[in-house]
This record gives sequence, C-alpha cells and structure tokens, in this order.
Amino acid sequence: MQSANQAVLQAAFAWLQEMPEIPVWLCTVASVQGSAPRPPGALLVCNARGDQLGSLSGGCIEEDLLERLRSEALPVAGAELVPYGVTAEQNERLGLPCGGLLQVLLQRLEPARDLPWLAAALEAIAARQCLQRSVAIPAGSTQWCSVVSHVPLQLQPGELCQTFGPQMRMLLVGAGQLSQSLAELALAMDYDVLVVDPREGLRAQWQGPAVSLLGGMPDDAVRAYASDRHSIVITLTHDPRIDDMALMEALTTEAWYVGALGSRKTTEKRLQRLRQLGLDAAQLARLHAPVGLDIGSKTPLEIAVSIMAELVSLRRQSVVA
Repeated sequence: MQSANQAVLQAAFAWLQEMPEIPVWLCTVASVQGSAPRPPGALLVCNARGDQLGSLSGGCIEEDLLERLRSEALPVAGAELVPYGVTAEQNERLGLPCGGLLQVLLQRLEPARDLPWLAAALEAIAARQCLQRSVAIPAGSTQWCSVVSHVPLQLQPGELCQTFGPQMRMLLVGAGQLSQSLAELALAMDYDVLVVDPREGLRAQWQGPAVSLLGGMPDDAVRAYASDRHSIVITLTHDPRIDDMALMEALTTEAWYVGALGSRKTTEKRLQRLRQLGLDAAQLARLHAPVGLDIGSKTPLEIAVSIMAELVSLRRQSVVA
C-alpha cells in the first residue's frame, strides 16, 4: 500500500517518463495559517490533459487549479507561490474555512530536471528512509539529500524544504475484533497495517479489512516488519504469553510508538513482568499503556477511536512524517 504523497510522486514520475511532451505540475501546500483542510506538505499533481492525483483542500482549491489549467494560467516554467483565503470573497468562492490562509507552491516539472529527484525520493520511501527536497523559488530547480528523520516543512524566502519518508507502519498483535476495528480506521488514515497472531484459528476468523495476516511469533514479526522509527506496535490479545513477547522486542527497537491494551491494574502487572525479563526503566517508560486516550471508550470501535486519537495527537506534536 502506498501513502498519499508516495502515490502522487509515483504518478508525477510516470507521467514525466511516459508522456514527456505533456506539461506536469506538482502542487504543494507550502504554508497554513488558521483553519485549513490539509496540512503543510500535502501534494497534488496534475497535467495538461486534466489528469490529477492527490488533495490540497478536498475540492475547492483543486477546482481553481483546474480552471487555471484550462485558462493556461499555471506557470510555464519554474515555481510560483499562490495564496488562497486572502479575501472574504475568495473564501466564499472556494469554500475555504473561515479565517484560513494558505499558500500553494505550483512547480512546473521537467523530465530532465525532475526525474532524478523523483526517482531518489521513491527509492528512499521504498527503503523506509527519508529524503529532503529543496525547491528554489521562482527558478523551480530541486536539490535533494538523505536525512535521518522527518523534518517539518519549511518555507523560507526563495526556498521550500520538504521531507519525504516512508508510510507509518502499524503492527497489531492479535487478530480479534478490536484489531479489525483499529485496522479499518488506520487504513483510512493512511497507515500501512499488518496483523500478527500465532493462533491459526483467530486468523482464519478474521473479518476485518484486507491486510497482511502474519503467523508465527510476534517478536519475530516486530524484528522483521516494525523495528524502525516509522513503526507502531500495539498489543491487543490480553494474553501475556503473546503480548509480552512483542513488547519485549518492540521496546528495545527504534519503533516510534509501542502501546498495550489493558487496565491500569493489568498494566502494573505487565510492567513487573517486563522488569523481571530484563527491560530497564528507560525502555519501560516508552510503553503507552493503557493504550489510547481516556475518553470513556467501551466498545471495540470506541477503543479504536481512542487509540487513533492518541496517535494523531502525538504525531501533531512530533516531527514524525
């Protein structure tokens, strides 16, 4: 499964490579003030045939870009910053949230100039690494380099810097009903979801979305699929023989988030077991348990909502892509 931005970059690369004679523009939300439908870094790609992929606003700005395309008002070269939401009339016409102000960078892509950095970005994402592009404004040229981790988008006079990284991967331990609800929400929010459960019977009864269902031991799954800083591991089985194996491994990796389902009493017992198994205080401090925000959730879907809400909150506070 591709992330939204990865799919946009892939489309831009394919169009430039397969149809070099057709103009292509990469559009990036460069800055946001107040309320806005999409965050800085959101991408859309369009071409002179009217094809488009991605989202900047959920519809209103996209319609304006298509009108600019039809009237040949998009830049014929280089890069241009276009403001939206500057006037009340524009807010009403485009349907922007009240008070919202954003800038969109319109960058005309050229095969010889832009195919190399697009290829490098796609290769980095596939290898679960990060790459930063720097776009010169108004020249439109792009420089790029590898970076260790995600850096928030920066718009400076004459330059936009943006990091592309791998899709956040969520490894769910346990194939029960809560995992099914959580997988549905996570997929809708652009996560790459895998489920591991050594119990063949529960895997056979899976009625959730189409995700990778892994057998074998959960600690092996963590090592193989969810050990980098773009990974999330959440244990949901209530069975210490399964959950503790995953937690022992996950808490020693670079995984960005490690969570465990259970009451506060269950969490205290789990922490005692993990201490006895050799995890130190710093490693145990990384555990989010009980998992999710305390919103009084009871049903599987409500608990899934609380977990996703906590992840949204933490990601907005951090520099994770």
